[in-house]
Amino acid sequence: MTKQTIRDVNWEGKRALVRVDFNVPLEDGRITDDTRVRAALPTIQYLLDHGAAVVLMSHLGRPKKKVVEGLRLAPVAAHLGQLLGRTVKTAPTTTGPEAEAAAQALKAGEVLMLENTRFDAREEANDEGMARELAKLGDVYVNDAFGAAHRAHASTEGVAHFLPAVSGLLMERELAELGGLLENPERPFVAIMGGAKISDKISVITNLLRIVDTLLIGGGMANTFFLAMGHNVGDSLVEANAVGEVNNILAFARERNAEILLPTDAVIADAMSADANRKVVSVDAVPDGWRILDIGPASVAAFSEKIKQAKTVVWNGPMGYFEAAPFAEGTRGIAQAMSESAGRTVIGGGDSVAAVEQMGLADKIGHISTGGGASLELLEGRALPGVVALNDKA
Repeated sequence: MTKQTIRDVNWEGKRALVRVDFNVPLEDGRITDDTRVRAALPTIQYLLDHGAAVVLMSHLGRPKKKVVEGLRLAPVAAHLGQLLGRTVKTAPTTTGPEAEAAAQALKAGEVLMLENTRFDAREEANDEGMARELAKLGDVYVNDAFGAAHRAHASTEGVAHFLPAVSGLLMERELAELGGLLENPERPFVAIMGGAKISDKISVITNLLRIVDTLLIGGGMANTFFLAMGHNVGDSLVEANAVGEVNNILAFARERNAEILLPTDAVIADAMSADANRKVVSVDAVPDGWRILDIGPASVAAFSEKIKQAKTVVWNGPMGYFEAAPFAEGTRGIAQAMSESAGRTVIGGGDSVAAVEQMGLADKIGHISTGGGASLELLEGRALPGVVALNDKA
């Protein structure tokens, strides 16, 4: 990694202003999944162990530039305090006199959580005034919020121009894992792409086809490939206006000598419902009035064999309507194959993470990214604003 990290700073007596990604699910003021909070613990603990006072900032949800009581960060601060075994103080605002007073009163070994950055209308506009106000709250800026690094906001990019700016340990690992896939993957290199829409991932697929040996495609996005190949897809989710781009992808794969493997069979249903009538058919035999909701068992077997042979595997996006149990077997099969792989395995955020966690296989995956959108943009080959703004190593 070419960016400075928290290991490059003498923290004794300094205040670390740390951007974390604590955008966690809340129900009745309780965190239902604290994965992102736990992911930031190594950075926070390192700073505390090396004599820093720690000021944390994060967004939570989509408050639309105003204060939303249910999206305050106090419950997250309380939960973090339990994990750290110490009190995490809270500030009533993100910037301004109260936040400044709370930050300046902080002693080495103490932690302060600022209020939700997105309560301030200036955050998402990357307002310079807000960035300067944030810079008053610390001596060194630390970005450990990989999940928000693709956003050029005041707390993720702007503030880095007014303080020495370094990477946290989570950010460092994310960049090493995902960046390493693109720079020097062990081969065979297999990428698995799923999810609903092909239009969301055309650039990612195109970039991956420059690097991978095989690209496996499932989920709703495969339907547009079937349409481009002349198959009837019934009532399946499909993007007819993306057929031209799919043909371009197929041509590019042939040009690059990269293999694209599509499902050969599918689980179809007469409604998008867990109790709908369903059956397994060949992908070229979908009747009118039915829809493809998962890849079939033959496709799971073929995809799993490719994963078994691979030395490097990256996966983003479910194979079907995995939220409903009857249509989760394709996604479950891919998760199982990933967990049994002897190669380097990476899951690039999003619903694929939820799938492996639901199936109890997360601890058998080499790396699970905390950032869906950020990981996709990295795999697309794009620079992340929150990373670009950090100090380069000498």
